[in-house]
Amino acid sequence: MKIRTGGVTAAKGFEAAGAEAAIKYQNRKDMAIIYSKKPCTLAATFTTNVVKAAPVLWDKKVVEESPFGQAVIINAGIANACTGKEGLDYCSRTAKKSAELLNIPEDAVLVASTGVIGMQLPIDRIEAGVEKLAKAKAETLDAGTQAAEAIMTTDTRSKQAAVEIEIGGVKVTLGGMCKGSGMIHPNMCTMLGFVTTDAVISKELLTRALKEDVVDTFNMISVDGDTSTNDTLLVMANGMAENPEIQDGTPEYEEFKAALHYINESLAKMMAGDGEGATALLETKVIGADTKENARILSKSVVCSSLVKAMIYGHDANAGRVLCALGYSGVQFDPEKIDLYFESKAGRIKIYQDGVSTGYNEEEATKILSEPEVTVLVDMKMGEESATAWGCDLTYDYVKINADYRS
Repeated sequence: MKIRTGGVTAAKGFEAAGAEAAIKYQNRKDMAIIYSKKPCTLAATFTTNVVKAAPVLWDKKVVEESPFGQAVIINAGIANACTGKEGLDYCSRTAKKSAELLNIPEDAVLVASTGVIGMQLPIDRIEAGVEKLAKAKAETLDAGTQAAEAIMTTDTRSKQAAVEIEIGGVKVTLGGMCKGSGMIHPNMCTMLGFVTTDAVISKELLTRALKEDVVDTFNMISVDGDTSTNDTLLVMANGMAENPEIQDGTPEYEEFKAALHYINESLAKMMAGDGEGATALLETKVIGADTKENARILSKSVVCSSLVKAMIYGHDANAGRVLCALGYSGVQFDPEKIDLYFESKAGRIKIYQDGVSTGYNEEEATKILSEPEVTVLVDMKMGEESATAWGCDLTYDYVKINADYRS
């Protein structure tokens, strides 16, 4: 596997663009396109929220019923959620306009929105934005970056990843971009994620690979405990690498899954670390658990704890807050048998062992917790299973951002 620069335009045959459409924001890009020169096999996962935005309903239908997909139109600023029939009609109008300009079927166009819930889209601006995007799309890495920047809302930075692998002696590339900063919570989160690949792979295998991997990547992050109405993670495979088709149960399939995992995990960690108002990425690794599911539950319980998140912000090595979060997770364990460490680039320190504090050095612990990436490591001493979850610290700025989000 070779890590490379780029995002959704890294794979062969994909184009992208970002454009200003004044959907809600002024003087910044707020619409993006991803376009494939050839039809794509599709796989996707969507929000688990009962309240689903119009674009989610539209895209689920396209993924499940259309023979292929070829373009995605994305807007930031307004979520097109809780907008009734009018919101669904706007998805249709967006797809129709895109299909006309791109000369592709209407049911090959997916749409995605992010932003304020409950507002109707200014469809005239959306359609004008589609015209700009159709003219501007390009296959350059910069075009991919423009698209990644255009889908941001409260994100402070764009999020991209790309990787190359070899399948049957042929170079295959995967690239991705996402947005997400607040309303981030398993399972899925306020995220729009898009992965493109030039691999030849069946819809069945692509879907299986995605759904299996989401469990340990995007479903293991939390910023604030709120699950959005718009979560969409879409994978598009156009086959333009012309590799031998990836088959189930082969080393090539395992290689593809590893590459997909790299993209998904990289993007998920970028979102967790860019949580609204965040100053630090919080990673929790649980090892020595009796089952994989219990390891996931325990690690997520820690990153979801408001007290742990505040502890990381204050650089305060308060083991009790971590132990408390483990204890109410619902997993049964013996607290007198676990070990607890804090880690970062500044070092590693054991703060709890076999039921009591280790008498650690507070200054050393504070130094470790003052880094921009901090890991809480918990050894349950119950078995061989492990899991990792990601979150961020909780700061004053989180409240400021969300107190007046609509304005």
